[in-house]
Amino acid sequence: MLVCALVPAARAQPERTALTFAVFYYPWYGTPARDGAYYHWQQNGHRPPGDIASMFYPARGVYSSSDAAVVEAQMIEIARAGIREAVVSWWGEGSREDANLKLVISAARRHGVGIAAHLEPYEGRTAVGTGDDIAYLRRFGIRDFFVYQATDFTASDWKAMTSTLTGVRLFAQTALAGFATKAGVQGVYTYDPLTYGARTFARICSEAHAQRLLCALSVGPGYSARRATGDTRVLGRRGGETYDALWRAALRARADLVTITSYNEWHEGTQIEPARMRRGYASYTGAWGKRGKSAENAYLMRTAYWTKQAAPHP
Repeated sequence: MLVCALVPAARAQPERTALTFAVFYYPWYGTPARDGAYYHWQQNGHRPPGDIASMFYPARGVYSSSDAAVVEAQMIEIARAGIREAVVSWWGEGSREDANLKLVISAARRHGVGIAAHLEPYEGRTAVGTGDDIAYLRRFGIRDFFVYQATDFTASDWKAMTSTLTGVRLFAQTALAGFATKAGVQGVYTYDPLTYGARTFARICSEAHAQRLLCALSVGPGYSARRATGDTRVLGRRGGETYDALWRAALRARADLVTITSYNEWHEGTQIEPARMRRGYASYTGAWGKRGKSAENAYLMRTAYWTKQAAPHP
């Protein structure tokens, strides 16, 4: 989330509130029954439903993000885990993700989950055009925006746009506090669990706070994208230890917001959405000692543990 802001000449101290939790959410999946074809599950030449573009297999099976029952169930899981905001992947007006946005917003609101927009690097995106995107998305009640790959454009390009904004928060995906300050945003976030590990968190927040920026650190269970993209890099889950280590580091670093990468980015294997055992796929078996059916929800249960532990107590 790029906490946004529009900062007049002298940079104001960003408003600090109680630590909150958000999760990156992807509304881009499709099935023939609902959408006329498979979307995303078939990436990289895979043949759903038995063969999908993920190292893991969803407990609810291959689903459509346009299925209201699925989205409702997902928002219930997010809310029960203590997550208060879903940062929805958005690829421009008229995209499939845009078409599913109203459905996601409606389900989220029924369960007390706020919605932010993850502004992705869609073809033709510009810094100036992002201002138009924000104006469009504000009509849906969205006020928090996370700009992925913010360094695709110069800080001065961003500043020309952010200097016109009011009433929103923008977060830039970068660890460069100086860049974010010059861009006129109010905060930074990391997203990528491969690049930004636990050892980097204290430095990132220290530098962000020194620049009067908000620091939104991203925790995640691991990374494994070989089936979807051919990427051979791996961040092992280590039975849940990776997730715990990132949570501990984010809290020690005094993050203003903890974001989770991700609820359901199955391509990159960062998801905490329930996964089931299936031949040829990895599973959550062994996470925190859980086996069989009880392991399917292991990461949502552990998320609930951390959000409860980290939340302020009366």
